[in-house]
Amino acid sequence: MQQLDLDDYSIFIGDIFPTLKAFLKEKNYPRTVLIADDNTYKYCLPILEKHIDTSNFLIITVREGELNKHIGTAQVIWKTMMDHGIGRRDLCINLGGGVIGDMGGFAASTYKRGIDFIQIPTTLLSQVDASIGGKLGIDFNEVKNSVGVFENPKAVFVDAIFHKTLPKGELRSGFAEIIKHSLIEDKTQWERIKQIDNLDKIDWVSFLAPSLKIKQRIVEIDPFEAGLRKALNFGHTIGHAIESNLLETPNRLLHGEAIAIGMICESYIAHKVSDLSATHLQEITDFFIKIYDKIDLDRSTYPKLIQLMRKDKKNEKDEINFTLLEYPGKAIINQTCNEALIIESLDYYRNIEVKNVVMS
Repeated sequence: MQQLDLDDYSIFIGDIFPTLKAFLKEKNYPRTVLIADDNTYKYCLPILEKHIDTSNFLIITVREGELNKHIGTAQVIWKTMMDHGIGRRDLCINLGGGVIGDMGGFAASTYKRGIDFIQIPTTLLSQVDASIGGKLGIDFNEVKNSVGVFENPKAVFVDAIFHKTLPKGELRSGFAEIIKHSLIEDKTQWERIKQIDNLDKIDWVSFLAPSLKIKQRIVEIDPFEAGLRKALNFGHTIGHAIESNLLETPNRLLHGEAIAIGMICESYIAHKVSDLSATHLQEITDFFIKIYDKIDLDRSTYPKLIQLMRKDKKNEKDEINFTLLEYPGKAIINQTCNEALIIESLDYYRNIEVKNVVMS
């Protein structure tokens, strides 16, 4: 068991169940709510129930996926808690990926002005990304995470046992955030990642703590995203727009898949405006294309993508805000560019030639 201590809560990594059981016994909450989605109710709750008695829990199940991360689902959670008499001293456990962590945490932190909650992230993506930082929220008006709060959980419990419930695509999606952390903060880890040629052989546990420590350092310096924390947005300005635009289509992408495209495009922008070398741009592009299927990015969607980028909550003074790379391991925040260069970066992605390389 590894433990990362932040200012007001801890993240436990490893075999979490003895520590989780001790936590619940010590806190002795009157009532406990557990929020899961259709998938985590079916696949992850049975794992939890082998170690924790949930017979007295109020279990709330919601539909899975980003498409359901909206105010209507939050209202269902609030109403169910209210109908069952959940009070301000009770606990909410969020068992799921980033959607459940974001939305369940948001519902808990706003219900009766806030009840305690803990996170048990079950996807690789949520374990390395959403488990630190206290950013909670829902999507609104086609803009991801545009309504929400900053509120820390009482604890986070990260266990790789839940990876057994995940399809390969979900692990691949989570890997994008590990890559991002390396590109913005840890050149040594990026050099290690570049050598990977088979995802099936990765010891994901070995990446959890190093990746979390990168985000921990950044968030402790800048808890409310006033400065340095914006480095974590690398790839997200363009990536979120692509993800949102495809959300209600048959071609929708997992979060990490969209962010991978964003990191390619934003690396191209960095090459043009912040001196990221052509060599580094090429190695970043080649590695992402080796891992993530290239999608057909239709030029007719560009105006909608620009419109979505203009709605991004990170923007200031009507300018689209980016985090870019100076070189792998060094991010620079609050960068802007004109629409023509954004379109050029999207064209750069469209024109990438895919070699006959398939990574498992």
